[in-house]
Amino acid sequence: MKRFLKVDDIGDLKQALKDAFEVKKNPYAFQELGKNKTIILVFFNSSLRTRLSTQKAAMNMGMNVMVLDINNGAWKLETEQGVIMDGDKPEHIKEAVPVIGQYCDLIGVRSFATFENKEDDYSEKIINQFIQYSGVPVISLESATRHPLQSFADLVTIEEHKTVDRPKVVLTWAPHPRALPQAVANSFTEWMKEADVEFVVTHPKGYELSDEFTEGVTVEYDQRKAFEGADFVYAKNWSSFSDYGKVLSEDKDWTVDEEKMALTNNGKFMHCLPVRRNMIVTDGVIESENSLVIQEAANRVVSAQAVIKRMLESLK
Repeated sequence: MKRFLKVDDIGDLKQALKDAFEVKKNPYAFQELGKNKTIILVFFNSSLRTRLSTQKAAMNMGMNVMVLDINNGAWKLETEQGVIMDGDKPEHIKEAVPVIGQYCDLIGVRSFATFENKEDDYSEKIINQFIQYSGVPVISLESATRHPLQSFADLVTIEEHKTVDRPKVVLTWAPHPRALPQAVANSFTEWMKEADVEFVVTHPKGYELSDEFTEGVTVEYDQRKAFEGADFVYAKNWSSFSDYGKVLSEDKDWTVDEEKMALTNNGKFMHCLPVRRNMIVTDGVIESENSLVIQEAANRVVSAQAVIKRMLESLK
């Protein structure tokens, strides 16, 4: 595997889950693969779980780990082509990325949507330049449109906690005071479409995701109806795709609370974290015994390690 950006890159999901549970059971069993190998984790944006879980996963594999924070301890990078570089960005990505590629065997990159230009964001301008210029395999640590390591960890968590063969999984929009990318929602939708689940997306009108991700997916605008019989409820905010990057509503009637969770099939609550309490979800729900947010976060190590293992194997 030379790149990991979306669900298609992982191949057969059943085998990917087998790999994940194998590394979860024996996290230090594959260190020979990573011996004397180096991974660089490049962050254009803030991170807690992604940074720590990917570092831990790489160390479990016996790798050396370097972390680079762009714009904080490194030169600001110019990513546009053909520009006169007379601003505050002294280094171009076309030089920086090949240099980074000389120092490592794998690269992880985290770069959010900017909301400045939908076409630029949805063409994955930043991470695709790392793929083009680095010469080494690249892992998305969240990009403008997807967060595949999170979605892989989410699927692992669902597999561990499901009580029926084909659970009902609901992705629900919830309010937030800031404009957030569609990446987590896009990615979760993409992975659930490939998984053996009954999948429903619920959100207010105006928050439809790109057809690229939701084609064939059931969309229910009545949140309470969507929650009926759900085995898992995944809450996430995202800004408008059609009115790109805009916050159209902060309607707290969409907050996930105990009354709505009572409509589910003793449903488990999920969220990628960090979470705005009493906006996205009430204290009572996130602190309940049915909340899986900590288990989800723990599985971020598992998903990252399964991906890194496959990439190391491809280097042989």
